[in-house]
Amino acid sequence: MIEGKKDFLDTEGFSEKALLDIIALGLKMKKNKQKYSKSLKGKKLGMIFEKSSTRTRVSFEAGMYELGGISIFLSSRDIQLGRGETIEDTARVLSRYVDCIMIRTYSQEVVETLAKHSTVPVINGLTDLLHPCQAMADFMTIVEYKYKVKDLNFCFIGDGNNMAHSLGLLASKLGTNFSIATPENYTMNEEITKKIKENAKISGSKIKITVDPKEAIKDADIVYTDVWTSMGQEEETEKRLKDFKGFQINDELVKLAKKDYIFMHCLPAHRGEEVSSSVIDGTNSVVFDEAENRLHIQKAILYLLLK
Repeated sequence: MIEGKKDFLDTEGFSEKALLDIIALGLKMKKNKQKYSKSLKGKKLGMIFEKSSTRTRVSFEAGMYELGGISIFLSSRDIQLGRGETIEDTARVLSRYVDCIMIRTYSQEVVETLAKHSTVPVINGLTDLLHPCQAMADFMTIVEYKYKVKDLNFCFIGDGNNMAHSLGLLASKLGTNFSIATPENYTMNEEITKKIKENAKISGSKIKITVDPKEAIKDADIVYTDVWTSMGQEEETEKRLKDFKGFQINDELVKLAKKDYIFMHCLPAHRGEEVSSSVIDGTNSVVFDEAENRLHIQKAILYLLLK
Protein backbone atom coordinates (compact mmCIF):
# COMPACT_ATOMS: atom_id res chain seq x y z
CA MET A 1 0.00 0.00 0.00
CA ILE A 2 1.02 3.62 -0.60
CA GLU A 3 0.37 5.55 2.61
CA GLY A 4 -0.51 9.22 2.86
CA LYS A 5 -0.56 11.57 -0.12
CA LYS A 6 1.52 10.10 -2.87
CA ASP A 7 1.80 11.17 -6.49
CA PHE A 8 2.79 9.25 -9.61
CA LEU A 9 4.88 11.80 -11.49
CA ASP A 10 7.67 9.44 -12.56
CA THR A 11 9.04 6.05 -11.57
CA GLU A 12 12.02 7.52 -9.73
CA GLY A 13 9.89 8.22 -6.66
CA PHE A 14 9.30 4.50 -6.08
CA SER A 15 11.49 1.60 -5.02
CA GLU A 16 12.11 -1.40 -7.25
CA LYS A 17 9.80 -3.46 -5.03
CA ALA A 18 7.00 -0.88 -5.17
CA LEU A 19 7.18 -0.74 -8.96
CA LEU A 20 7.08 -4.53 -9.25
CA ASP A 21 4.14 -4.60 -6.80
CA ILE A 22 2.22 -2.19 -9.05
CA ILE A 23 2.93 -4.40 -12.06
CA ALA A 24 1.83 -7.50 -10.13
CA LEU A 25 -1.41 -5.76 -9.13
CA GLY A 26 -2.03 -4.73 -12.73
CA LEU A 27 -1.71 -8.37 -13.79
CA LYS A 28 -4.14 -9.44 -11.05
CA MET A 29 -6.66 -6.81 -12.10
CA LYS A 30 -6.42 -7.93 -15.71
CA LYS A 31 -7.21 -11.52 -14.75
CA ASN A 32 -9.98 -10.72 -12.26
CA LYS A 33 -11.84 -7.51 -13.08
CA GLN A 34 -14.82 -8.42 -10.94
CA LYS A 35 -12.82 -8.62 -7.71
CA TYR A 36 -11.94 -4.93 -7.89
CA SER A 37 -15.13 -3.68 -9.58
CA LYS A 38 -16.35 -1.57 -6.62
CA SER A 39 -13.02 -0.84 -4.96
CA LEU A 40 -13.07 2.89 -5.80
CA LYS A 41 -16.82 3.42 -5.53
CA GLY A 42 -17.57 7.10 -5.00
CA LYS A 43 -14.06 8.24 -5.98
CA LYS A 44 -13.66 10.98 -8.58
CA LEU A 45 -10.77 11.45 -11.03
CA GLY A 46 -10.25 14.86 -12.63
CA MET A 47 -8.43 14.56 -15.97
CA ILE A 48 -6.69 17.66 -17.37
CA PHE A 49 -5.77 17.42 -21.05
CA GLU A 50 -3.61 20.16 -22.53
CA LYS A 51 -2.46 17.55 -25.07
CA SER A 52 -5.07 15.43 -26.82
CA SER A 53 -4.98 11.64 -26.59
CA THR A 54 -6.81 8.45 -27.55
CA ARG A 55 -5.27 5.85 -25.25
CA THR A 56 -4.73 8.04 -22.20
CA ARG A 57 -8.27 9.41 -22.08
CA VAL A 58 -10.10 6.17 -22.83
CA SER A 59 -7.92 3.98 -20.60
CA PHE A 60 -8.26 6.28 -17.57
CA GLU A 61 -12.00 6.77 -18.09
CA ALA A 62 -12.62 3.05 -18.60
CA GLY A 63 -10.34 2.23 -15.68
CA MET A 64 -12.20 4.44 -13.23
CA TYR A 65 -15.52 3.01 -14.47
CA GLU A 66 -14.29 -0.56 -13.97
CA LEU A 67 -13.19 0.30 -10.41
CA GLY A 68 -16.56 1.85 -9.58
CA GLY A 69 -15.50 5.50 -9.66
CA ILE A 70 -16.10 8.30 -12.13
CA SER A 71 -13.84 10.50 -14.25
CA ILE A 72 -14.27 14.13 -15.32
CA PHE A 73 -12.66 15.22 -18.60
CA LEU A 74 -11.18 18.74 -18.55
CA SER A 75 -9.60 20.14 -21.70
CA SER A 76 -7.61 23.38 -21.58
CA ARG A 77 -10.67 25.03 -23.17
CA ASP A 78 -12.92 23.83 -20.36
CA ILE A 79 -10.98 25.10 -17.36
CA GLN A 80 -9.60 28.46 -16.29
CA LEU A 81 -6.00 27.43 -16.98
CA GLY A 82 -6.66 28.48 -20.55
CA ARG A 83 -7.71 31.95 -19.33
CA GLY A 84 -4.79 32.65 -17.06
CA GLU A 85 -5.59 30.96 -13.74
CA THR A 86 -2.37 29.76 -12.16
CA ILE A 87 -1.58 26.08 -11.92
CA GLU A 88 -1.25 26.57 -8.15
CA ASP A 89 -4.83 27.85 -7.85
CA THR A 90 -6.11 25.15 -10.19
CA ALA A 91 -4.53 22.53 -7.92
CA ARG A 92 -6.09 24.04 -4.80
CA VAL A 93 -9.57 24.26 -6.34
CA LEU A 94 -9.65 20.82 -7.97
CA SER A 95 -8.45 19.27 -4.72
CA ARG A 96 -11.76 20.38 -3.16
CA TYR A 97 -13.78 18.60 -5.88
CA VAL A 98 -12.00 15.36 -6.82
CA ASP A 99 -9.99 12.60 -5.15
CA CYS A 100 -7.21 12.41 -7.74
CA ILE A 101 -5.94 14.49 -10.66
CA MET A 102 -4.41 13.14 -13.87
CA ILE A 103 -2.74 15.66 -16.18
CA ARG A 104 -1.43 15.28 -19.72
CA THR A 105 0.53 18.38 -20.66
CA TYR A 106 3.75 19.73 -22.15
CA SER A 107 5.96 20.73 -19.23
CA GLN A 108 7.13 18.44 -16.45
CA GLU A 109 7.36 21.56 -14.28
CA VAL A 110 3.59 22.05 -14.61
CA VAL A 111 2.95 18.52 -13.34
CA GLU A 112 5.30 18.98 -10.41
CA THR A 113 3.80 22.37 -9.50
CA LEU A 114 0.31 20.89 -9.65
CA ALA A 115 1.35 18.07 -7.32
CA LYS A 116 3.07 20.46 -4.91
CA HIS A 117 -0.09 22.53 -4.41
CA SER A 118 -2.66 19.73 -4.64
CA THR A 119 -3.91 17.98 -1.53
CA VAL A 120 -4.97 14.93 -3.58
CA PRO A 121 -2.73 12.55 -5.57
CA VAL A 122 -1.53 13.69 -9.01
CA ILE A 123 -0.71 11.32 -11.88
CA ASN A 124 1.51 12.27 -14.81
CA GLY A 125 -0.40 11.23 -17.94
CA LEU A 126 2.46 12.48 -20.18
CA THR A 127 4.80 15.43 -20.51
CA ASP A 128 7.42 16.26 -23.11
CA LEU A 129 9.98 14.83 -20.68
CA LEU A 130 8.34 11.67 -19.34
CA HIS A 131 5.55 9.14 -19.95
CA PRO A 132 5.67 6.92 -16.84
CA CYS A 133 2.23 5.26 -17.14
CA GLN A 134 3.09 4.00 -20.61
CA ALA A 135 6.46 2.69 -19.42
CA MET A 136 4.75 0.81 -16.58
CA ALA A 137 2.28 -0.73 -19.04
CA ASP A 138 5.21 -1.73 -21.22
CA PHE A 139 6.99 -3.52 -18.40
CA MET A 140 3.74 -5.20 -17.36
CA THR A 141 3.60 -6.55 -20.93
CA ILE A 142 7.21 -7.71 -20.71
CA VAL A 143 6.40 -9.66 -17.53
CA GLU A 144 3.42 -11.24 -19.30
CA TYR A 145 5.56 -12.47 -22.16
CA LYS A 146 8.99 -13.00 -20.60
CA TYR A 147 7.95 -13.76 -16.97
CA LYS A 148 10.75 -11.54 -15.63
CA VAL A 149 12.47 -8.20 -16.13
CA LYS A 150 15.98 -8.76 -14.77
CA ASP A 151 18.79 -9.54 -17.22
CA LEU A 152 16.61 -9.07 -20.31
CA ASN A 153 18.01 -6.97 -23.15
CA PHE A 154 15.75 -4.01 -23.92
CA CYS A 155 16.50 -2.11 -27.13
CA PHE A 156 15.02 1.28 -28.04
CA ILE A 157 15.62 2.67 -31.54
CA GLY A 158 14.47 6.14 -32.56
CA ASP A 159 14.16 9.56 -30.96
CA GLY A 160 15.58 10.16 -27.46
CA ASN A 161 12.16 11.41 -26.38
CA ASN A 162 9.85 11.08 -23.36
CA MET A 163 9.33 7.36 -24.06
CA ALA A 164 13.06 6.71 -24.26
CA HIS A 165 13.50 8.60 -20.98
CA SER A 166 10.80 6.73 -19.06
CA LEU A 167 11.78 3.33 -20.44
CA GLY A 168 15.45 3.89 -19.68
CA LEU A 169 14.71 5.04 -16.14
CA LEU A 170 12.42 2.09 -15.44
CA ALA A 171 14.67 -0.51 -17.08
CA SER A 172 17.71 0.69 -15.14
CA LYS A 173 15.69 0.67 -11.92
CA LEU A 174 14.46 -2.91 -12.42
CA GLY A 175 17.72 -4.50 -13.56
CA THR A 176 16.86 -4.71 -17.26
CA ASN A 177 19.73 -4.09 -19.68
CA PHE A 178 18.97 -1.00 -21.77
CA SER A 179 20.44 -0.11 -25.15
CA ILE A 180 19.37 2.88 -27.20
CA ALA A 181 20.25 4.01 -30.72
CA THR A 182 19.37 7.55 -31.79
CA PRO A 183 20.65 9.85 -34.55
CA GLU A 184 23.41 12.12 -33.26
CA ASN A 185 21.23 15.20 -32.74
CA TYR A 186 18.36 13.30 -31.10
CA THR A 187 19.99 11.88 -27.99
CA MET A 188 18.32 11.66 -24.60
CA ASN A 189 18.25 14.50 -22.10
CA GLU A 190 21.61 14.69 -20.29
CA GLU A 191 20.10 14.75 -16.79
CA ILE A 192 17.90 11.74 -17.56
CA THR A 193 20.88 9.87 -19.00
CA LYS A 194 22.82 10.58 -15.81
CA LYS A 195 19.94 9.18 -13.69
CA ILE A 196 19.74 6.07 -15.86
CA LYS A 197 23.44 5.39 -15.33
CA GLU A 198 23.12 6.00 -11.58
CA ASN A 199 20.22 3.54 -11.37
CA ALA A 200 22.21 0.97 -13.33
CA LYS A 201 25.07 1.08 -10.84
CA ILE A 202 22.61 -0.03 -8.15
CA SER A 203 20.53 -2.54 -10.12
CA GLY A 204 23.30 -4.05 -12.25
CA SER A 205 21.71 -3.07 -15.56
CA LYS A 206 24.04 -2.74 -18.53
CA ILE A 207 23.55 0.50 -20.46
CA LYS A 208 24.54 1.02 -24.09
CA ILE A 209 24.08 4.38 -25.85
CA THR A 210 24.92 4.45 -29.54
CA VAL A 211 24.04 5.95 -32.93
CA ASP A 212 24.10 2.53 -34.60
CA PRO A 213 20.77 0.62 -34.63
CA LYS A 214 22.55 -2.64 -35.49
CA GLU A 215 24.75 -2.36 -32.42
CA ALA A 216 21.79 -1.57 -30.15
CA ILE A 217 19.52 -4.37 -31.36
CA LYS A 218 22.03 -7.23 -31.19
CA ASP A 219 20.61 -10.09 -29.04
CA ALA A 220 17.64 -7.97 -27.93
CA ASP A 221 14.76 -9.62 -26.06
CA ILE A 222 12.58 -6.54 -26.51
CA VAL A 223 12.67 -4.21 -29.53
CA TYR A 224 10.91 -0.86 -29.06
CA THR A 225 10.34 2.19 -31.18
CA ASP A 226 8.17 5.31 -31.22
CA VAL A 227 7.13 7.84 -33.86
CA TRP A 228 9.94 9.99 -35.20
CA THR A 229 7.79 13.13 -35.09
CA SER A 230 5.89 13.62 -31.84
CA MET A 231 2.87 15.86 -31.23
CA GLY A 232 3.90 19.49 -31.58
CA GLN A 233 6.86 18.72 -33.87
CA GLU A 234 4.91 18.46 -37.12
CA GLU A 235 6.85 21.28 -38.77
CA GLU A 236 10.00 19.15 -38.42
CA THR A 237 8.55 16.13 -40.23
CA GLU A 238 10.53 16.36 -43.47
CA LYS A 239 13.82 16.98 -41.68
CA ARG A 240 13.21 14.12 -39.25
CA LEU A 241 12.42 11.69 -42.07
CA LYS A 242 15.86 12.42 -43.49
CA ASP A 243 17.67 12.38 -40.15
CA PHE A 244 16.15 9.04 -39.11
CA LYS A 245 16.91 7.24 -42.35
CA GLY A 246 18.34 3.83 -41.42
CA PHE A 247 16.53 3.73 -38.06
CA GLN A 248 13.41 1.91 -39.24
CA ILE A 249 12.60 -1.36 -37.45
CA ASN A 250 12.20 -3.79 -40.36
CA ASP A 251 12.66 -7.46 -41.19
CA GLU A 252 16.36 -7.04 -41.92
CA LEU A 253 17.15 -5.24 -38.66
CA VAL A 254 15.21 -7.58 -36.36
CA LYS A 255 17.25 -10.55 -37.63
CA LEU A 256 19.92 -9.29 -35.22
CA ALA A 257 17.57 -9.61 -32.22
CA LYS A 258 16.84 -12.91 -30.49
CA LYS A 259 14.43 -15.16 -32.38
CA ASP A 260 11.82 -14.88 -29.66
CA TYR A 261 12.09 -11.09 -29.31
CA ILE A 262 8.91 -9.11 -28.76
CA PHE A 263 8.21 -5.92 -30.69
CA MET A 264 6.69 -2.99 -28.80
CA HIS A 265 5.40 0.46 -29.75
CA CYS A 266 3.43 2.89 -27.59
CA LEU A 267 1.19 3.83 -30.57
CA PRO A 268 -0.02 5.49 -32.66
CA ALA A 269 2.39 4.03 -35.23
CA HIS A 270 3.36 5.38 -38.62
CA ARG A 271 3.77 2.21 -40.65
CA GLY A 272 6.47 2.61 -43.27
CA GLU A 273 8.35 5.21 -41.19
CA GLU A 274 9.70 4.06 -37.80
CA VAL A 275 8.49 0.47 -38.35
CA SER A 276 7.58 -1.68 -41.31
CA SER A 277 4.10 -3.20 -41.51
CA SER A 278 5.64 -6.66 -41.62
CA VAL A 279 7.15 -6.16 -38.14
CA ILE A 280 4.31 -4.37 -36.35
CA ASP A 281 1.75 -6.80 -37.77
CA GLY A 282 4.04 -9.83 -37.41
CA THR A 283 4.00 -12.71 -34.95
CA ASN A 284 6.55 -11.08 -32.61
CA SER A 285 4.49 -7.92 -32.17
CA VAL A 286 2.64 -7.41 -28.88
CA VAL A 287 1.56 -3.81 -29.46
CA PHE A 288 -2.16 -4.33 -28.85
CA ASP A 289 -1.67 -6.29 -25.63
CA GLU A 290 0.66 -3.46 -24.65
CA ALA A 291 -2.03 -0.88 -25.44
CA GLU A 292 -4.62 -2.81 -23.41
CA ASN A 293 -2.27 -2.92 -20.44
CA ARG A 294 -2.43 0.87 -20.12
CA LEU A 295 -5.93 0.24 -18.74
CA HIS A 296 -4.84 -2.33 -16.17
CA ILE A 297 -1.64 -0.69 -14.92
CA GLN A 298 -3.43 2.64 -14.49
CA LYS A 299 -6.16 0.89 -12.52
CA ALA A 300 -3.42 -0.49 -10.26
CA ILE A 301 -1.89 2.97 -9.84
CA LEU A 302 -5.28 4.55 -9.09
CA TYR A 303 -6.14 1.79 -6.61
CA LEU A 304 -2.89 2.14 -4.69
CA LEU A 305 -3.09 5.95 -4.59
CA LEU A 306 -6.75 6.10 -3.57
CA LYS A 307 -7.49 2.92 -1.62
